[in-house]
Amino acid sequence: MATVRIPTPLRKLTEGKEEVAAPGKTVGEVIESLEKAYPGIKARICDDSGAVRKFVNIFANDEDIRFLKNLDTEVKETDEVSIVPAIAGGRGAAPSDPVR
Repeated sequence: MATVRIPTPLRKLTEGKEEVAAPGKTVGEVIESLEKAYPGIKARICDDSGAVRKFVNIFANDEDIRFLKNLDTEVKETDEVSIVPAIAGGRGAAPSDPVR
């Protein structure tokens, strides 16, 4: 089973667990397995059409699945899948601004 790293905002759905194991041959199947074990988690990751939400990034072994086969990205039992919420913030530093 793949190891899935759960971000802090979703840990209330995984009983506080930072990592969980989930079976599946693709990222999509892993998400379906997560939903069976932790009801409600898929709705936080995917939209109504089943696509990954725009503010959620999913990595398979440090590779963004959007640049692979998206939810059809293959997963091996030894792989790590990371769910990472996108971070939105305030004003970013302009090129001439000093690093803060």
